[in-house]
Amino acid sequence: MNIDQHWLTDITRTPSPNCDERPDPDDISLLVLHCISLPPDEFGNPYIDQLFCNLLNPDDHPYFKEIHQLTVSAHLLIKRDGSCVQFVPFDKRAWHAGKSSYEGRERCNDFSIGIELEGTESIAYTEAQYVQLTAVIDTLLETYPKLSRQRITGHCDIAPGRKTDPGASFDWQRIR
Repeated sequence: MNIDQHWLTDITRTPSPNCDERPDPDDISLLVLHCISLPPDEFGNPYIDQLFCNLLNPDDHPYFKEIHQLTVSAHLLIKRDGSCVQFVPFDKRAWHAGKSSYEGRERCNDFSIGIELEGTESIAYTEAQYVQLTAVIDTLLETYPKLSRQRITGHCDIAPGRKTDPGASFDWQRIR
């Protein structure tokens, strides 16, 4: 796995409009892990990609009426089968963290890379996801010198009380 012009090579690219310029494109210093399933607790469909590209049809599921207007995206999505989709190049600010703080620094989107795992907080992630996530993390650490294994965190840690993902089902020891 390699990175070319801030895109992972040999994976699917689905550019999202839900990004903008970072205040400092050289300050990529945090990895934030998330989980998502759409509809909740369902996997293997196109709805996450559609949400991140503002194409989610509110008539496809009752839950989508609540979220179809959101303008959000992570940099990457790792699906249950281990396949990976990149929505935003790493030098851009993806809109994944919302109101957040890490070590006293606000606005984590400014300096982080967001990785979504297709899953839920209560269902175990797959072996394929851990293998792909480990490869992605290794590649990011080689490419962006301000990143480190000590600067990998969950959405729950940067937005406590508001977010709880990736949840108790995520095995932190697998990536450390």
